[in-house]
Amino acid sequence: MSPSAPSPISVPPPRSRSRSRHPGRPLRRAALAAVLAATVPLAGPGTAALAAPPLTVPTPAAGPAVAAPPKQPVATGYGGAVATVDPYASRTAIEVLRRGGNAVDAAVAAAATLGVTEPYVAALGGGGYLTYYDARTRRVYALDGRETAPRAMNERSFVDPATGRALPFDEAVTSGLSVGVPGTLAQWDMALRRFGTRDLGTLLRPAIEVAEKGFVVDQEFHDQTAANAARFRDIVPTRELFLPGGKPPAVGTVFRNPDLARTYRELARRGPRWLYGGGLGKEVVRTVRKPPVDPAATRNVRPGLMSERDLKAYRSVWRKPTRVSYRGLDVYGMPPSSSGGSTVGEALNILGEFDLDAKDPVKALHYYLEASKLAYADRGRYVGDPDAVDVPLEQLLSRGFARERACLIKPDEAAAAPVAPGSPDGDYAPCAPSGGVGRALGHEGPQTTHLVVADKWGNIASYTITIEQFGGSGLTVPGRGFLLNNELTDFTLQPPAEGAAPDPNLPGPGKRPRSSMSPTIVLKDGRPLLAVGTPGGSTIITTVLQILLNRIDLGMDLPAALAAPRATQRNTPQVFAEQAFIDRYGTALAARGHRLELFPGPPAGTIGAAAGLEVLRPGLVQAVAEPVRRGGGSAMVVRPSR
Repeated sequence: MSPSAPSPISVPPPRSRSRSRHPGRPLRRAALAAVLAATVPLAGPGTAALAAPPLTVPTPAAGPAVAAPPKQPVATGYGGAVATVDPYASRTAIEVLRRGGNAVDAAVAAAATLGVTEPYVAALGGGGYLTYYDARTRRVYALDGRETAPRAMNERSFVDPATGRALPFDEAVTSGLSVGVPGTLAQWDMALRRFGTRDLGTLLRPAIEVAEKGFVVDQEFHDQTAANAARFRDIVPTRELFLPGGKPPAVGTVFRNPDLARTYRELARRGPRWLYGGGLGKEVVRTVRKPPVDPAATRNVRPGLMSERDLKAYRSVWRKPTRVSYRGLDVYGMPPSSSGGSTVGEALNILGEFDLDAKDPVKALHYYLEASKLAYADRGRYVGDPDAVDVPLEQLLSRGFARERACLIKPDEAAAAPVAPGSPDGDYAPCAPSGGVGRALGHEGPQTTHLVVADKWGNIASYTITIEQFGGSGLTVPGRGFLLNNELTDFTLQPPAEGAAPDPNLPGPGKRPRSSMSPTIVLKDGRPLLAVGTPGGSTIITTVLQILLNRIDLGMDLPAALAAPRATQRNTPQVFAEQAFIDRYGTALAARGHRLELFPGPPAGTIGAAAGLEVLRPGLVQAVAEPVRRGGGSAMVVRPSR
């Protein structure tokens, strides 16, 4: 904990602003076009008049690759801020902000660049969730870009008919069966149409440059490739792209992806319909239904169920964000199909029933672990795709339900896990016993990425993107340079036994699998204060929750709150934690009955890779990335403060 950190949290007064300066509305586009009139237009037909110049990036003397700027975990300044896991993506966002783009513009451009430099976690072949604070309306919006199941899928699609049991997880992942209809591109298009000031083609320019010229391979990229090398070798286009010379690219070498550069160029010209009903969609479907496996490979790569009709039917969806009040702050999150907002929100409501003191972090962490345990029990029982199942979201986030659940927490004794879910039925009594039995934690890949962006107008984007596992399904679309997701393995693969409680997360036609992604925005008196998110599969929820606990209750500043050692309790018998957490708190928490074990990963011993920002005072924003985890992240601002 930072000894000089503020406690309680201090909040700047409401800032004055002029609506006439807010970007992203048609009346402002003419002015922006005038500013950009002298810039170099995009190559090729079909681009809009607002084309910005390509980013000017240095070229290292050793070769033509685009040089990465140095990483820094914290940056404080004015004019806009960004934090991502990757310096190329952060620089892309900052350049967009410098040239007059807003937070949505910068978030999309950074995400496209991550598709080049972080291809195993972010790509056109995946999906994600965006929360966005619009300074003009002073409202938070939530955009669901989660992948959907093909219409031919049913609750037994992952069950082996020969055994009656779910397919082994590794076989389900590396298959066409695991590939959901990609949502990223539709999400970009919808976000830009509503809030953006630049066209997609303009925002793809920086990513095209990095894909063509290449980037310098770091240890993280090498390690992720090496972890996937065995299955990548069996998929011909994946091997050709990611295993040049038959092995993972060495650290310090240059990696280029000309196929993805061409795909982005064509996308800039043709637009999203090229995927959702056009030629690119046909190529995706062909890859899913007939995986391009090496004939010599012995791996059983099952075909998928996706059709062109599924792509044509896909829609990204605006949803009402979740909202809870915590210690005088309004915490907004992602609603179902993600379980992030509901589970973070329920846990905060439970924690709000207790007085937590920065002078007693062990007590606060005990309550954090117990609140997480209860909220995860309710997540597993009740949360799924709201378009397919009835999610009692209002009751899950009600104070009455939180009080009923909080009453079960003992101050000095951890409950044996898994605990049973509660009954969010609107009829609440003190210390009502739980009903049913606890559900085992389903598998959810920890490989995702998160970014946050703030612009000079006060707009904020908190955006989590994924293809699920490192390397997704392992299937690269031939000649297109991107991997397809394995998001459908986020469904519960085995239907419950007869007579058991229903599972809201079973596969189904057109259904979105439940996610834990938790892009979160915190307001005070209607003004932005914090934005945070992280990768990590089902640990995303606890990481976001712990960062909020650290910042709001334990008095840490945001860099300390984000860097602090982590533990995750997801209604499992063990509390999985990082070694530094075990070293610092293990003995004291064990005395309360918590069983701490090292988080198995991957990567082992590391939970999440968060990114966040805080508005310190009007106009002054601090962007924060990981200092160490997964090689550290990259925080940047437009104009650094002195």
